[in-house]
Amino acid sequence: MALQQTTVIDKIEIVENGTLQVRQRTDIFDDANPSAILASNYQRNSLAPASDLAGQEPKVVAIANATWTPEVIASYQAEQAKNALPISLV
Repeated sequence: MALQQTTVIDKIEIVENGTLQVRQRTDIFDDANPSAILASNYQRNSLAPASDLAGQEPKVVAIANATWTPEVIASYQAEQAKNALPISLV
């Protein structure tokens, strides 16, 4: 029995403010029966509008490019600026 693993992006969600949430799933299986997954592991990350997309999967880049219009980016940046904590110089 030799164990193998595959890793796929199995979920991409778009949050109301334009942020993309990307879930990556890693499956472990026996190479004698690849349809019987022995274990799965999930990892999530998020990408804010106008984030650097270098190294991202092509389908993540495609969804980001379709979603992150100039209006979405401007709205996201304005909301971030509005919610920023003031820096006090003591």
